[in-house]
Amino acid sequence: MDDPKRFLRQLFDAAVLRAQPSELLKAHLPMPPRGKTVVVGAGKAGGAMAQAFDAMWPQTLPLEGLVVTRYGHTPPAPKDCRGRIEIVEASHPVPDDAGRTAAARILNMVRGLTADDLVVFLASGGGSSLLTLPAPDLPFAEKQRINRELLLSGANISEMNCVRKHLSLIKGGRLAAAARPARVITLAISDVPGDDVSTIASGPTVPDDSTCEQALEILRRYGVTVPGTIEAALRDGSLETPKPDAACFEGNEVRLIATPQMSLEAAGQVARLAGFDVHILSDEMEGESREVGKVHAAIARAVARRAQPFRVPCVILSGGETTVSVKPLRPGWEPGRGGRAGEFCMGLASALQGWPDIWALAADTDGIDGVEDNAGAFVTPDTLTRGQSMGRKIEDYLDRNDAYGYFSALGDLLVTGPTYTNVNDFRVVLVV
Repeated sequence: MDDPKRFLRQLFDAAVLRAQPSELLKAHLPMPPRGKTVVVGAGKAGGAMAQAFDAMWPQTLPLEGLVVTRYGHTPPAPKDCRGRIEIVEASHPVPDDAGRTAAARILNMVRGLTADDLVVFLASGGGSSLLTLPAPDLPFAEKQRINRELLLSGANISEMNCVRKHLSLIKGGRLAAAARPARVITLAISDVPGDDVSTIASGPTVPDDSTCEQALEILRRYGVTVPGTIEAALRDGSLETPKPDAACFEGNEVRLIATPQMSLEAAGQVARLAGFDVHILSDEMEGESREVGKVHAAIARAVARRAQPFRVPCVILSGGETTVSVKPLRPGWEPGRGGRAGEFCMGLASALQGWPDIWALAADTDGIDGVEDNAGAFVTPDTLTRGQSMGRKIEDYLDRNDAYGYFSALGDLLVTGPTYTNVNDFRVVLVV
């Protein structure tokens, strides 16, 4: 193959294209109600979803709403979009006042509706941080601290969102409760392992099976403290979320318009057309990013050495949401920069040890790996050799979680800018 990195990028682009709201929403538009239609939502795909809905909704029908997305993640509006749905930008992954204000406005917007009205909630990854409205007696600064500490703890997305739901006035089904008796339809782009709709954006419009007791146990497990009044409210269950038998969910509907598996299959189709056998390991992998990288390396080496479990040449795909547990810094070291995709690539490269004829790309489908400006990074057979020639030991960069620093020096960052969607981690290993 003349240009493996270019080929890997083509697969990533195919995965992202499959999850674009402009390509998907038309098939999922609800029937207009007798009353009014209110569109609200949150997530990194929120701006694109709102614009697509506005452009496709009949111009003669009333439409209003508010959607919050991440800073810089509002795409240029299509020509048919009339701006009937307001788009607000806010901070991710640590919430800010813009997100809090937008959440309060959204909650008020759905109150006082009738059974003739329709609420459409546009849900996508990132909505948990963007739609922040703390529970009573929880100062906003404390909510920010708790969120920040959970992000650094190594907790997985389901654990983090269990806590978020129980410390919120809007998540975990509470938005649906506020909208009653209006009908609620949720159109979701999944970014979570297993496509659990109660985890996407922390499920503001769907029932929550998790409990206050579970939220408290997660906080204890990861050593995250909460104010005494909040701990007491979790203990006595007064912060409990609406459960599946709650009346506020009667007649409501959830439609998944894009999922990680759909995007992996789209990438796989491109690879098959190029003549490769394609193997999708899973769309819901979790665990420490570097360790998941080592597992992928072991599979790739087995393929290269023995043609087991797959024949050469082949493409190996996986998705899901891994985690990074940030290590304490050694004295004199600068804090590392990077995210899940880069950490995976460091673990993969370290385990491959320069094995020939294996290339890889890991990237976040929203275009942002962690909080940096890259989507992810490439691994090539000479990744370690080039790093060593620059005096860079990959083990040192793993120790300080500095994937951005390592791969930027090699010129192997993937920089796409915001993609205006989010179906989470995308990983591809090419064995030729």
